[in-house]
Formats: sequence, C-alpha cells, structure tokens
Amino acid sequence: MKTRLIALASLVVVGGSLVLLSGNSPVAQETGLTLYGNVDVREVNMAFRQSGRLQSVLVEEGDSVVSGDIIAGLDNDLLTEQRNRAATEVQRAQAQLDKLENGSRPQEIARAEAEINRIEATINRLQLDLERQNELLEPGASSAKHVELLQSSLAEAEALRDAAQQSLDLLEEGPRQEDIDAAAAQLAQAQSNLTLAEIALADASLTAPAEGIITSRVLEPGAVVSSRDTVAVLTLTDRYYVRAYVEETALGLVAPGTRVSIRSDSSSTSYPGTVGFVSPRAEFTPRSVETEALRSDLVYRLRIEVDGDAAGLLQGMPVTVAVGS
Repeated sequence: MKTRLIALASLVVVGGSLVLLSGNSPVAQETGLTLYGNVDVREVNMAFRQSGRLQSVLVEEGDSVVSGDIIAGLDNDLLTEQRNRAATEVQRAQAQLDKLENGSRPQEIARAEAEINRIEATINRLQLDLERQNELLEPGASSAKHVELLQSSLAEAEALRDAAQQSLDLLEEGPRQEDIDAAAAQLAQAQSNLTLAEIALADASLTAPAEGIITSRVLEPGAVVSSRDTVAVLTLTDRYYVRAYVEETALGLVAPGTRVSIRSDSSSTSYPGTVGFVSPRAEFTPRSVETEALRSDLVYRLRIEVDGDAAGLLQGMPVTVAVGS
C-alpha cells in the first residue's frame, strides 16, 4: 500500500512538472490565464492655434466625423484683410523685381540720347556765339561782360551734357546686381508674410484630425478663445485598446503578438485582440483592476489592441481578457 502511494505521488510530481514546462504551449495559453482590465480609447482635445472670437460650432455631442471635417470656426474678417494686404505686397515686390531685371526700356534710352543731342546743339550754338563775340571784343563792338556770360552759359551746358551722358550710360548698363538682389529679398519676405497670413486664415477653421465621435462640446459661439482652449473633445474610433495587468509569473504567456479574446460584462460578444506592448517596468496593482491576487502584488501593464469592429466597447469599460483564445 505504501509503495502504491509513493508511486502515485511520483506521478503527480512528474505531471505537475510537465504542466509547468508546457506553460507557453497553446493549450496552456487557452486555458490557464485570464486577465482583467479596462477599455482605453484615445481622445483629442481640439483647439485653435490662435486667439479670436468663436463664430460657429458645427457639431453636437455624439456626432460622427471623419478627418478634415470642419468642427468650428473663428471670426476671420481681420485675417482675410491681412491676407489680402500681404498678397498686394507680394505683387508690388514682384513688379519691382521685374522692373530691375528687365532693365531700361528702349524708349528711355532714346529719350536720353535725344536730350544729349539737344544739349550738344546748345553747346555748338554757344561756342559760335562766343567766337563771334571774341572777334567783336577787340574793335569794341562787344563787351567783356557779354563774353563772360557766354562763357558761363557754355560751361553750364557742357556740365549738363556730361550729366546726361552719365544717365545714358546707367540706362544702357542697367540696374546693379545688388539692387536686384535686394529686390529679390524683399519679394521673398513678402511671400513669407503671405504664407503666414494664409496659414493664419486656414487656422480659423478647426478640423477633425481623424475619424471619431464628438464626446464633448465645450464652448459655444460668441466665446472669446485663446490658443489651446479646448473647443470640443473627439474620441478616436479608428483603434481601440485595452489596458490590462499581468503578474510577473505569467509574463511568458503574454509576449507581444499573443492572441487574446476580450469580453465585457455588458455583452456576450467576444472581441479578438493582440498583445501589442508589455511594460518593462513593474507597478502595484491599480485599484481599478479586480484580480484574485493581493493588491500589493507587483504587476506589469499590457496594451492590447482590439482587432476589427469594436462596437459596444466604451471608454473605461471593465473587460475580461482570455489569453490564447
């Protein structure tokens, strides 16, 4: 009898060892580990990037939106005027740069040449008059004062001719490269100001960043908002997660990629999921998690991604996770 008992005990020990060694097998995962956690839905506090008066709110709580849908808008009269003014400044700077790059017009050069010819004719006339008056000066037919006036007029005409020639040279040479570079820089600055004005005008419309459901409408039209003031809260519906916790002794059963089955207390529906993240840091069991272990036990946080349709799962809902199912 004692021999039979010893043999039976040995079989129990061997069987228990086999069960421990096969802890990572699919069978063990399907039947040996149940976790508890809560649904973790991501939310976005939507706000404008600038201050202004809230002109419209186009959504209500519970509305479904997709990426790009307009949620709310600011009064944009001032922003529109600033954009128009910046666009006008770009046109002016562009015209100035084009003028410098194109150089002088043929008509301007022709007019400068005509002015030089006119002055040359005046100089020739004054030179003839001066020669004639010099000839008349000796016999007394002309006065020294009159000759001096002619000499002064001739010198003035020659100075005008030199100035006109320099102007013609500048017209033919065209603007300096430094002036062109300065005009190009002014144009770039004007274009940058226009871009900023257009961005500010676009920011007067608050759009949904992704698909989701409006869970809170915080502000109403007429409110004066500053940047980062929450106007509405968007719950994202493109991906649902479950936050659960596992004891250290069961970490080998919940490696990333492990398949799980998720069930809530409010429905018999089972949702498939996949372990996506295992925290490398231990923490005490949170009060929101009900397990059979003591609350002082150390656990590791898991992030489980819900696969497919997650209709029926709500933020914070407690769920039960069966590993390997």
